[in-house]
Amino acid sequence: MAMEWDVLCKDTLSGEVVKGCFGTSTDPTYVNWLLNAWGWTISVALTALVIALLVGSLIGVIRTLPNSPWLVRFGNAWVELFRNIPLLVQIFLWYFVVPALIPALKSVPPFLLVVLALGFFTSARIAEQVRAGIQALPKGQRYAGMALGFTTFQYYRYVILPMAYRIIIPPLTSESMNIFKNSSVAFAVSIPELTQFALQAGEETARPIEVYLAVTVLYVISALVINRIMAFVEKRVRVPGFVASGTGGGH
Repeated sequence: MAMEWDVLCKDTLSGEVVKGCFGTSTDPTYVNWLLNAWGWTISVALTALVIALLVGSLIGVIRTLPNSPWLVRFGNAWVELFRNIPLLVQIFLWYFVVPALIPALKSVPPFLLVVLALGFFTSARIAEQVRAGIQALPKGQRYAGMALGFTTFQYYRYVILPMAYRIIIPPLTSESMNIFKNSSVAFAVSIPELTQFALQAGEETARPIEVYLAVTVLYVISALVINRIMAFVEKRVRVPGFVASGTGGGH
């Protein structure tokens, strides 16, 4: 079957092919719609990634705090809760259930609810990586910080976390790429991202193969850019000759 790539250059209303493939804000083509959907995907993924990194780092740290059993239990409960509920279920819970329980959230844009769901889901995975990175460090690093008179906050900030993050950059890269793929569940609550575009445009044009291939290329580009950025960061922060050893950095 021959590909008809000019389907993406068609006006979304009249169905006529537009020269140059780009329409106007009032008469967009499917290319316009595709790029707008890509923008939504990037917005959802990057905003959720920021939330996931902040919350995941916090939860990962408190799971390794010495002499803080209740904080450790809270961190463990957070990870078990958000890691063991399917993402799509969490999306529906945030979209339908949480606003019903907290009326003030009924006026919150669906975009924010999706970002929170995706961010908290990913934060559980990042928290586990942060915990593992901290516990992979030799105990001596913690003791060295304490010997210098640092408080718990200070030796985590200046001694433990800088090294732990260097260890976990590879799994963080995977999570950063995954969050772009996982953002596709936003279509379930009508966020106009790439998957939503593919479903609707494929049906309207009766050319789903071309549409899905175009969407796939944009997902690959997004993931590849994140991969290269994280590879650059890993190269710049690498400590020559450093090999993590020992266990119990969090005990």
